[in-house]
Amino acid sequence: MSNGKTPYQEATRELLRQTVFDAARDLLGSRPWSEITMADVASGAGVSRQTLYNEFGNRNEFGFAFVIHEAERFMDDVEKAVLEHRDEPRAAVRAALRHFLSAAGEDPLIRILLSDDGTGGMLPFVTTQGLPVVQWATGRLVSVIEEGWPEAPPSDVKALAESLVRLAISYVTTPGEEPEEAAATVAELLGPFIDKALGSAVEPS
Repeated sequence: MSNGKTPYQEATRELLRQTVFDAARDLLGSRPWSEITMADVASGAGVSRQTLYNEFGNRNEFGFAFVIHEAERFMDDVEKAVLEHRDEPRAAVRAALRHFLSAAGEDPLIRILLSDDGTGGMLPFVTTQGLPVVQWATGRLVSVIEEGWPEAPPSDVKALAESLVRLAISYVTTPGEEPEEAAATVAELLGPFIDKALGSAVEPS
């Protein structure tokens, strides 16, 4: 359904959002989220504070939108990793999680966002207050699993997707094992359920 905006208006809005996200990213390179105001972001982006509020509503909503924007940078490659292993569901899960954890661990902004005690940075947006992020990521993962295994039971797909998202967030926010080891552990732990949910939906070769 159309939202009533013309292609030009949509392009203008997308440019605005990209500009303010870039400004926030630059600011986070030098100070924690707790010290960054909407006025700082607006000034860095070269827009009015009211424009920022009109687009995002409030500072928390902007924070969630920014976290999801950053996560978007990883998801295309994660989805590709999943679809490259249509014939091996466990391998698909392992490859996707390995890629996500490796990419997140190497990204300097992700390390900045998570390197706080839960009060000075953006950590609550993906942990204690992170339901919108979990729902967004789960929806993206459900879509790609349904593309790869269209015959899989929807309830199993959703359960698997949400479990993987929550496990991925846990591994990113409290790293322990190396990405390869963590991905192998999760694939092995969830293996029977993966086989049940997706294995029967693999088309015979």
